[in-house]
Amino acid sequence: MKIYLAGPLFTLPEITFNAALAAALRNRGHEVWLPQEQEQRSKSAKEIFLKDVEGIDWAEAVVACMDGPDPDSGTCWECGYAYAKAMPTILFRTDFREIGDGGKAPFNLMLSESASWHAELPFTSLEELAGKLDAALRETAPAAPATPTASR
Repeated sequence: MKIYLAGPLFTLPEITFNAALAAALRNRGHEVWLPQEQEQRSKSAKEIFLKDVEGIDWAEAVVACMDGPDPDSGTCWECGYAYAKAMPTILFRTDFREIGDGGKAPFNLMLSESASWHAELPFTSLEELAGKLDAALRETAPAAPATPTASR
C-alpha cells in the first residue's frame, strides 16, 4: 500500500523515529512517502506545502503519529485533508501521557472519530508498532476489483 507517513519532524528524535518507522513499513512491503525525505528546507513554505499535498494525493492511506501533549497541527491538517478525500487514516499514539476529554478520548475527538483505525500503544517496540500498523493498513485497504472471468 502507498502510505503518507505524517508526524512531527522538528527534532532529531522525531526525525530518527520517522525514518525508522518508514523503514519498518517498507520492510513489510509498503511504499512510504516520508515528508522529511521529500521536503527541501531551502524551499519556501508554499513549496513545502505543495510537496506535502502531492504526497497525500499520491498515497492510498495516511498513517499519523499523535504523540505529544497536543498532536502536531500540520499532522492534524494532513489527517483532515485525507478524510476529505475519503482516504483511510490510521492514527497511533505511543506517548503514555493522557490527553483528551478527561480520559474518554486519547486525543481530539475530531481526529479519533474521523480515523479509520486508531490505537494507543505506549511502551511498544518499533517492530511491534510497525506490525500493528501493517495489520491495520491491510484491514482498511479497499478491496481489489474482481477479476472478470472468461465466458465459455
